[in-house]
Amino acid sequence: MNYCIECGNKLILKESFNCGISDGMVPFCTKCNEFRFPMFNGAVSSVIYNKDFSKTLLVQQYGRGVNILVAGYVNKGETLEEALVREIKEETGLIVSSYKFNASKYFEKSNSLICNFIVNVENENLHTNSEIDFAKWYTVEEARREIYKASLAEEFFLKSLNKIAGVYTPAK
Repeated sequence: MNYCIECGNKLILKESFNCGISDGMVPFCTKCNEFRFPMFNGAVSSVIYNKDFSKTLLVQQYGRGVNILVAGYVNKGETLEEALVREIKEETGLIVSSYKFNASKYFEKSNSLICNFIVNVENENLHTNSEIDFAKWYTVEEARREIYKASLAEEFFLKSLNKIAGVYTPAK
């Protein structure tokens, strides 16, 4: 951030202190006399599994034709958990029965911190909204092949497999 979001003045770096402890060098507006801490979006992403963890849901959006995970932005005043449940319900009609944190990563293209969760849903009955072009349940083995390669979705999916080891046993 090079310019103040309020007045447009060029920012300088100035050491910021909070309760006597340094936050380091932070952009500062000399006109507004305010620190301008970096801003970014909060988002949730979900590796959605059916009850027995034998299938996972992949979706396609925005005419891109690649299989990714259900994701969305966190609204002002909303927790990550609330956004997770809301996004899944809005986009797929699925009811979340449980979830646990999987991983997070900053995604530069959208200036977002994406927080990913492993989600278990009550059933596999999909009712997608207009944001979803295509949605399908895949076996875990199929999902490994079908998920968008070298994507953040694939990275989160593969991390989830390590965390559900012992819960899910591949078919022989």
